[in-house]
Amino acid sequence: MPGKVIVTKLLQRYWRLSRGLTLGAQAALLDPEDRILLIRHTYRPGWHFPGGGVERGETVEEALAREVDEEVGVTLTGKPELFGIYSNGAKFPGDHVALFVARSWQQLRVPEPNHEIAEHRLFTRQSLPPDVSAGTARRIAEIFSGAPRSPLW
Repeated sequence: MPGKVIVTKLLQRYWRLSRGLTLGAQAALLDPEDRILLIRHTYRPGWHFPGGGVERGETVEEALAREVDEEVGVTLTGKPELFGIYSNGAKFPGDHVALFVARSWQQLRVPEPNHEIAEHRLFTRQSLPPDVSAGTARRIAEIFSGAPRSPLW
């Protein structure tokens, strides 16, 4: 598996450099108690929303549904709400993130940790992990506390 991770990372860098624009879809998955499902990757620090890149021929909502199924075993049972589109150019030039809020979902399976996702967990807003990523923390504040929305991730 380590070889696959290296190849994936190299391909991601190539795609980011060879495309003028990249688009990702992420989900703030909220359960009925307003807990947030976050993931911890194997290849970057901190806790993040689940999601990933939109592939050629996919709509952003199709990519979102595919990514949350792959990463956390979640099936969206209702239409997610587009919360915002953010520039992530500080990390990757030309990268953008479409963030959706999804309240209608079910976790039909619990994926085992793998080469990409180390773990996933539900958190209350009061019990967020100390190493939640800065962008994720800002989006949580925008969603729940009415913090001003930034165009930057």
